[in-house]
Amino acid sequence: MNGQPLFRRARIRFPIALGTSVLLLTTLCSSPFGLPTLLAQSPPPLYDPSRQAPLVEATFPERDRDGMDSSVFAENASVPAVPPSVLPSQPATEWSWKFLPQGFLYHTYWASTAEPRLSTRAVSDSGGHNSLDSQIGGRFGIVRFGNPNADEGFQLDLLGGANLRQNTDTDDWDMTGTDYRYDIPLTYRRGPHAWKFGFYHVSSHMGDEFLKFHPSVSRIDYFRNSFYLGYSYYVVPEFRLYGEIDYAVRSDFAEPLHLQVGFDWGPVRPTGVQGAPFLAVNGHLREELDYSGNVSIQAGWAWKGEGRTAGTLRTGLHYYNGGSPQYSFYRENEQQIGCGLWYDF
Repeated sequence: MNGQPLFRRARIRFPIALGTSVLLLTTLCSSPFGLPTLLAQSPPPLYDPSRQAPLVEATFPERDRDGMDSSVFAENASVPAVPPSVLPSQPATEWSWKFLPQGFLYHTYWASTAEPRLSTRAVSDSGGHNSLDSQIGGRFGIVRFGNPNADEGFQLDLLGGANLRQNTDTDDWDMTGTDYRYDIPLTYRRGPHAWKFGFYHVSSHMGDEFLKFHPSVSRIDYFRNSFYLGYSYYVVPEFRLYGEIDYAVRSDFAEPLHLQVGFDWGPVRPTGVQGAPFLAVNGHLREELDYSGNVSIQAGWAWKGEGRTAGTLRTGLHYYNGGSPQYSFYRENEQQIGCGLWYDF
């Protein structure tokens, strides 16, 4: 602020990333690994009569060692010899319905600054301004139809939260702005492939203290009502690639199309107290910024808890460059560096 223009056009441009994002999503949706092919697959039968093992002859003596008459046994009884290889190693698990399931099938993007989660980041921008950017959010599963013993099937979730900014250059840490968002995603996962389709609403509001000390600033009512489609591919369990497209059916100041691409690398199994390293990168392209947007990079140390409901706790360095993550100031370019603490669902 401090005499500088409030709104500056975002400088960062991603023309190549835009084309790559659209091509990635188009290819994934039409690839042989896509959702229609996965749903069409069925497990092999547990028992095949054509593979029944041959019968072998077993002969019993007429009398046993104690003189007992063995005539109760057939002299040439037939016993099937079934080698272990014919038996299935594990019985197939039938899918079933579960109300309020534990865990999630499609996880939030670690480096995204848009999705609800629990986090706080202390950052400084290139203009010398310091702020505390925090997210207060929650998520739970409503219903699942899938494998009760694995993260596989369909699940409907609900998540929401607030993304707020405090100006730490003031004595009272004045509120600069707050964005509110809720999501209703329908998710699906099988093997390394995961999909989500859903709706979200986000609305942005400038802080009362900010408007009080900047009376010349005109308040804007930025909001989006959007449908989105996302796809994640787990190259290995610890490394995920993803892409997402969302389109606003109603909006103000925002324009319809947004795109996200990125990756997450870090622990997915319980780590104990020692933890493990992580790295996450997210690119977010926005039509209202002429298809520029922002890049967010996070790296540091992470801990994964035990149980399906356990999330991932991360701490480390944070870098951000592009249009402000506070949508009330979306036309202002920010280059941030700082540190953060995140808990992801």
